Amino acid sequence: MLRKSSYQRPQAAQLLSRLRESRRFLQIVTGARQVGKTTLAVQVSEQFGSARRFASADEPTLRGPEWIAQQWDGARLMAERAGPEGALLVLDEIQKAPNWAEAVKRLWDEDTRSGRPLKVVLSGSAQLLIGRGLTESLAGRFERLHLPHWSFFEMQAAFGWSLDRFLFYGTYPGAAPLAGRPVRWSSYIRDSLIETTIARDVLLLSRVDKPALLRRLFELGCAYSGQILSYTKILGQLQDAGNTTTLAHYLDLLAGAGMLAGLQKYSGAAVRRRSSSPKLQVLNTALMTAGCGLTLAQARADPEFWGRLVESAVGAHLANAAAAGTCEVFYWRDRNREVDFVVRAGGAVTAIEVKSGRARGTPPGMAAFASAFRPTRFLLVGDDGIGVEEFLSQPVEHWV
Repeated sequence: MLRKSSYQRPQAAQLLSRLRESRRFLQIVTGARQVGKTTLAVQVSEQFGSARRFASADEPTLRGPEWIAQQWDGARLMAERAGPEGALLVLDEIQKAPNWAEAVKRLWDEDTRSGRPLKVVLSGSAQLLIGRGLTESLAGRFERLHLPHWSFFEMQAAFGWSLDRFLFYGTYPGAAPLAGRPVRWSSYIRDSLIETTIARDVLLLSRVDKPALLRRLFELGCAYSGQILSYTKILGQLQDAGNTTTLAHYLDLLAGAGMLAGLQKYSGAAVRRRSSSPKLQVLNTALMTAGCGLTLAQARADPEFWGRLVESAVGAHLANAAAAGTCEVFYWRDRNREVDFVVRAGGAVTAIEVKSGRARGTPPGMAAFASAFRPTRFLLVGDDGIGVEEFLSQPVEHWV
């Protein structure tokens, strides 16, 4: 089995190319926990050259604007000695430094005015916090590179995983060595990933008036991934006094943390899409299986559960591409007619139906959807259509 650090994600080459082309923009690397942001930053800095400085704000002591300025000044000295090639500064977990955006803006603008050859990469886990800093202080000064959860192709290349292993154990590379030891693996996912993400990336960095409601919403989303639930029904399941606006906001927070999304219904009107009942969708199938109490063999022998896992894996593949800006992902339903996923990329609309062998309560609605919206293409994934392994092995842009 390969070590996680021995595999280089494709985004590393993209980031290195951007840095070598020019220093016009800050480079911002965002993503969920455990998708390899720090590893990628280290790999890129090592390939950049000798004039580089790497520092992390993920320390027990409080890191503030003064710390950022100290790291920046050290990199400036390196840039002055490096000549025209300049130097590279990487600040990891930047969102943990208070008032980081204002400090970065001041220092970056100083270097821009003086023409100093310093290139800067910032990385962080909390997309929502980084997003606020970018839009409020750094508009027009950055390019963003989003790292989604690992794909089946990547887990196969790095760890030699089969499709079944990928579907059940998900795509956290740090947890890969524990696959096959169910108790340790599930404890790691729950304690080191789920709990840490909710406590540190959601509750600590965003206003959440009802943390217990958010946690229950996450648990419900994992249990019902791939299903469409009205906000009213969700509230009934949660047995908590809340409102639909609060639930929609909490779903946005969980999506920003790379955990759980609420796909909206496809229609010709954006307002109607936003007000529709969401289709709950995990962004990593490990979030479904870590608390299910089943082994891989037991899950494989349960057609209903395995079918939901297959559909959720396809949905996660699409939703992660949407988070990276490749496309938009919806579902569609009209009475008893349904299309599992509707993907819009540019002017093209692709309807995707997943046939996983599980019993379905409603028949497919491809014909009705075609009549209403005239999509560019239809795709059937599974059974006698495109194989699940083949679909997951290709990037979403290959299909849409």
